[in-house]
Parts: sequence; structure tokens; C-alpha cells
Amino acid sequence: MDASVRQPSRAGRFSGLSAPVFHRILDRIDAGLVEGAIEATLPDGTHRLLGGRADGPVAIVSVRRWRALWRLVSAGSIGWYEGWEAGDWSSPNLVPIFDLFMRNRVALGDTARAKRGAKLAARVFHAVRRNDRRGARRNIAAHYDLGNDFYREWLDETLTYSSAIFAQADEPLAEAQQRKLDVILDRTAAKAGERVLEIGCGWGSFAATAAAAGVHVHALTLSTEQKEHVAARALPGVAVSLTDYRDVTGTFDAVASIEMVEAVGEAYWPAYLQTIARVLKPGGCAAIQYISIADDVFDSYAGGVDFIQRYVFPGGLLLSESRFRRIAEANGLEWHDRHAFGLDYAETLRQWRDRFDAAAREGRLPPRFDARFQRLWRFYLMYCEGGFRGGGIDVAQVTLVKR
Repeated sequence: MDASVRQPSRAGRFSGLSAPVFHRILDRIDAGLVEGAIEATLPDGTHRLLGGRADGPVAIVSVRRWRALWRLVSAGSIGWYEGWEAGDWSSPNLVPIFDLFMRNRVALGDTARAKRGAKLAARVFHAVRRNDRRGARRNIAAHYDLGNDFYREWLDETLTYSSAIFAQADEPLAEAQQRKLDVILDRTAAKAGERVLEIGCGWGSFAATAAAAGVHVHALTLSTEQKEHVAARALPGVAVSLTDYRDVTGTFDAVASIEMVEAVGEAYWPAYLQTIARVLKPGGCAAIQYISIADDVFDSYAGGVDFIQRYVFPGGLLLSESRFRRIAEANGLEWHDRHAFGLDYAETLRQWRDRFDAAAREGRLPPRFDARFQRLWRFYLMYCEGGFRGGGIDVAQVTLVKR
């Protein structure tokens, strides 16, 4: 048959018929981009500028298959990741995309959020990951027990897996992490010889900071890998145990908890704060570092399952600061000296990604983590960085004082 009269393939006919539908989706995204822009190349060979009406990040996106847009509008961030992994779309830098989605979250509405069917299916899957005692240990193991040999290749030398506080943009990550640890210790107001309970001890960087000041630390974790690492450090005055925060007994002069509460879950925020109030001596301080999501999207976020909950951190949930604060105050914990530093987390994540990429390029990541896993984690690090740059996700420290 002559090429000039050859019939279009089924895929070609589908693309031709469906393109107007997907351009309407793009119209909705365009209308929702109040700040910044997306320069898009589409499967039909056309180019579109979405947004561009006010300053903001500019994302470059190549949509190779129309189904990328269907995945986005039907399954939200989960579908957007799955489309990226499948090669349905690509970008030279994912951070501006997630920055745009977050900073324009109100105007975009539910355009890029999972719809009812996908949300229900994800919630059913997520329901088995609730953070009761058994579930919490399983969820922590899924993330933190990937292996000390994995994390040490791309975290800084303090092995601190939480946001640093930078004095300047080009400051070495380890120095910025140590500043954060010193600030947390200062917030506890703990003196040499006093006892601090650390809920979620990571690999022991805060415990080491406190021990150097003569403070005794009872460090809790549900990660066997972290427990073994902290125990092997043999820090003076530091005891580490595999203990759920709900099972702690005794009284402490202070409490520290650095980005652990995101693993608690909304249903268990009261139990977490009741534990702090129960173990703190009167007038004692709890230094908390936490990640929150803006209240204007919390209900939608908490009512579904996002990419991180599905693929990276089962059981995780960012805080609604206003709700968490009300529960704290209802338990006799006064809220003092809140300090937010979301852009410091964006920089922390950028440096982690640089270090992760270097480790992968040099073959230093454990061989059990294949190329697909490495792509997943790059996506995760860029997804988080964009969220902090877009302002809808924040990190903060607060001091809770027991009345």
C-alpha cells in the first residue's frame, strides 16, 4: 500500500481522538498556574506554555504519551511518579515541577490530586499500614532498615537524616547539621547530669551532642539497624533501646524528638503528646522538630495517599500544625518559640541528592539497590525539595513546656 494512503495505527487514531480531551486538562493546569510556568512539549509535536503570568519557577516537561496526563489527574502524585517511571513524561529537573504544584496548590484545586476511585483504592492499601505498635515497627523497618551501609553513603558524616540549619548557602552540610543539633539541645535546657528522653534517635547524632555536654540520654528507636549503630558507638551516658514511645516509663528532665512525629499518624498524635506530658517533669521542656503541610490542603492530603506514603515511607503523615498544637495544649504542653526554616530543608535535600547521585555514579550504593530503586529515590528527594521550595510544606522547631 502506498505510504500516502496508509491507515493510521490504533495508537495513532487514539492519540488523534484523545488529544482534545488532554488539551482541556492542560487548560485546567494553565488556569491554575498563578505563579511560574511549564514549557511543555506534547505527544502531537506541539508546544504549550502553561502559566507564565507571574514570576516563579519554570519547569521543562516533555510529555511523550497522553496517558501521563490521565495518570496525573486520576491518581495524583502516585500516578505522576508511575508515569515518569514508565517513560510517559520526562524533565531535565523535577524540582521546579513540584515547586509549581505546591505554590499553586490553591488555584490548581484537585486538578493534580487523586480522584475518588484511585483515592479509595490507595486508602484501602494504606489502611493495613496503620501505626499501632506492630504496624509502627513494620513501617519504620521498611524505610530505616534499608541498611546503614545505604544511608552512610549519602548522608553527611554525622549520619543525620533531618533538616539542617544553614548559616549560609555554601556551608558544609555537617556544620549545618551540627548547628541544628546544638539548637535542639539548647531548647531542652538540659544540664550536665540530667536525663533526656529522645523519641526517635536516628543514628545517634543528637545523643552524641548531648553526651558531649554531660547529659544522659535514653534513646528510643524502632529500627534494628539504628539501634545496633547507636549501641556500637558506646556513647557515655547514652542508653538505646527498641522501644515504642507509648511504652516509655519513668520521668525525664527533658524530651527531644527530631522529625519522628511524621511517622506517628494523626490518629496517634494524642498518644504521642500524652507520652511527652506524662514523662516530663513539671516545667520540663520538649524540643520538637517537625514537618508540616499547609492547613489549606491538609484535609485533602490526609484523606488520600501520596507518592511518599505509597512508595517510600509507609504510615507517614505530615502534621497539621494547628491541630497538633491544639492537642499539645490540651495535654498541658505550652507552645513556645516556633521557628520555621523550610528553605533550609530544600537545601538539605539538594545536597543529599548531590551526594546520592555521586554515590550511585561511583558504584558505592549497595548492589541490592538496583537502577529502578535509585530512580525512585531521586524522584523522592526532588519531590520533597520542590514541596519545600513551593512553601506548602515546612519544617519547624518548637519548645513544649509542661505546665
